[in-house]
Amino acid sequence: MNPLLQLRELGQSLWVDDIRRNWLGDGTVRRWIEEDGLAGMTSNPAIFEKSIAGGEEYRDAAAKLAAQGLAPLAIYEQLALEDVRGAADLFQDVYRATSGRDGYVSFEVSPLLADDTAGTVAEAQRLWRALDRPNALIKVPATPPGLPAIPDLGAPRSTANGSRFSARAAFPRVLFL
Repeated sequence: MNPLLQLRELGQSLWVDDIRRNWLGDGTVRRWIEEDGLAGMTSNPAIFEKSIAGGEEYRDAAAKLAAQGLAPLAIYEQLALEDVRGAADLFQDVYRATSGRDGYVSFEVSPLLADDTAGTVAEAQRLWRALDRPNALIKVPATPPGLPAIPDLGAPRSTANGSRFSARAAFPRVLFL
């Protein structure tokens, strides 16, 4: 048996910490879901920077957005949101089959908001609405100002998790939110 599928039998959920546009379009992610039991994907600004800067598959889309007058940050966001939506669509069956336990794809709130609770909440809600997928997962920096944002984002429908723990003491605080 595929050892990755054995993880699922042990109650583990396998996620990939990367999103690449070519994986979404060439069947790689679908194959990982079907053959290896992939349960979700995470992303962050560094992942997208690496993919967009080094990926031919982004060149035409970025040029088109630039021709529309979009600023570099807006271009990044448009490209990243497209990829997260595409990945979330591929994980819809996993999300439904597990009643929402698995099948998520994450997108991170800007780390520039790590010290701004209200800004984090507003940005996370904006991103969740922009993604428009029930299996979108918004990552919030697990900083002292970020932690209070997490419970606020669980209602009414959005989903959030803590990431980038800056101190060991923050971890148990996230577990018991």
